[in-house]
Amino acid sequence: MPTSTASLADVLCIAAAAWQRFREGQSLDRAIAAAVGTRAALRPAVLDVTYTAARHLAFSEHVIRTLASRPPSPPLAALLAVAIGQLMRERHTEYTVVDQSVSAARRLPAIATAAGFVNALLRNFIRRREELLQARDRSPEMRFNVPEWWVKRVREAFPGQWETILATQGEPPPLVLRVAARVAMAEYLDRCERADIAVTRVGERAVRVHAPRPVAELPGFAEGDVSVQDAGAQLAAPWLAAEPGQRVLDACAAPGGKTAHLAETGDLDLVALDVDSARAARVRENLQRTGGRADVRIGDAADPSAWWDGRPFDRVLLDAPCTASGIVRRHPDIPWLRRPTDVAQLATLQAGLLAALWPLLGVGGRLLYIVCSVFPDEGPEQIARFTERHPEAREVPLPAGPPRVQLVPTPATGPAWDGASALPTVHDGFFFALLQKT
Repeated sequence: MPTSTASLADVLCIAAAAWQRFREGQSLDRAIAAAVGTRAALRPAVLDVTYTAARHLAFSEHVIRTLASRPPSPPLAALLAVAIGQLMRERHTEYTVVDQSVSAARRLPAIATAAGFVNALLRNFIRRREELLQARDRSPEMRFNVPEWWVKRVREAFPGQWETILATQGEPPPLVLRVAARVAMAEYLDRCERADIAVTRVGERAVRVHAPRPVAELPGFAEGDVSVQDAGAQLAAPWLAAEPGQRVLDACAAPGGKTAHLAETGDLDLVALDVDSARAARVRENLQRTGGRADVRIGDAADPSAWWDGRPFDRVLLDAPCTASGIVRRHPDIPWLRRPTDVAQLATLQAGLLAALWPLLGVGGRLLYIVCSVFPDEGPEQIARFTERHPEAREVPLPAGPPRVQLVPTPATGPAWDGASALPTVHDGFFFALLQKT
């Protein structure tokens, strides 16, 4: 974040531009990249401000509707949203946020004449904060910062856990590392201690860093000794259980965390596939940093005829595109970018991928299906439909017990791993199912 009040106005200007793009339908990361442009030095601060605003979106828009006599223009609403986020964050004094928001308004030609309105609305918010917060707490949409339809789906799927799940997804995400197989866990924990970095082991190869920091500051990151990867996602490679010499397909491989993990599990004939060339480049970068090897291909997993050579695979890892409803705390823009109809559309896409990839698997081979979702349509219901259509698909028990495992997000400050459990103690929301072709 800015170290001086003079720079906060600059950050608010850029963050407001990003916010307007986001509310017009662009992902927050793409919106930030476009708004920051060549001012790369400001990107961390802009990212912090916009992500903070995203975690208060439902509340801030309620505040603006309540306190403004008429709907403000999109540029003005954007500046107010990021400013209210900063007032909620309480990193700067109220006076600083208001003062710098007014300065930001004056620098933006489209809303320069509304600087007085910005000042008045933000000061009114400060005066009425408690009253407005009480209204927030009575509304699940505002309290959990997701649309009403999202609340309804989670409540129906997890009637006894829905509030805990949604509350957990409102937290800042934990920074979790995967320690490479070549590095002893005790050794890496000791390296962190010597570097005065507080960590907790939360899975077999997973370490949570207590105070998130740039990856360049993490011991061994540049050398590929560790990678940033959620502890739930770290289950994919060991649960696929590929054996040396086997032919393995990592479909939908980008950004490459699971590919790199697979590459270090043994001498595999590993193919990493992604439909996007830029994303495939990220897979190659991850492999280069970690020292892994894979045949990285650009192609559509739903159309194997364009890239498959006809040789069957022994293992297939399908980390399918989904609503990402299990990783909202990492991407708080997701609920606001999705529409209710997206769930069915994505479930159809997942079914198409399963149907396209299943014939590539040799008899006796296994396919591990994964989605970072908590919606049943994309998880257990998807697998139930697939196995009904494919009697030769047998569900295989996972190390955690059943053949289907639904993880829900756990608090970022969860307990240390006990050294024996199949599941980590800190993770996002994932669904896993392991299928064997008989």
